[in-house]
Amino acid sequence: QVQLVESGGGLVHTGGSLRLSCAASGRSFDSSTLGWLRQAPGKEREFVASITWSGRSIYYADSVKGRFAISRDNVKNTVDLQMNSLKPEDTAVYYCAVESPTGCSTYGCMGPTDLETWGQGTQVTVSP
Repeated sequence: QVQLVESGGGLVHTGGSLRLSCAASGRSFDSSTLGWLRQAPGKEREFVASITWSGRSIYYADSVKGRFAISRDNVKNTVDLQMNSLKPEDTAVYYCAVESPTGCSTYGCMGPTDLETWGQGTQVTVSP
């Protein structure tokens, strides 16, 4: 059974930084894209960033380009999200997610039908 466990959320001021980490277990993640989604109060879950197994392809939502950086360690089976220049609109629960072994059809492979599973989430709050 695949498990994804996020850590690293918290409260920061505008302009601050946080680093989220996700530990994946339960199967081999070779050839699987890993990524991050987020959901703010009253809004739908949205794509943030994702990275393919090789790391050659990285995808970002326009709202975080230039501020966030995703990376993965295929030995440790972890995926991290470095978040810089945080804004109040980045406040959300952040979820780690893994692409389904059957493949994907959306940008970043993090669409609702592309996912195998996601974690419990970690809260990120950015104060003005």
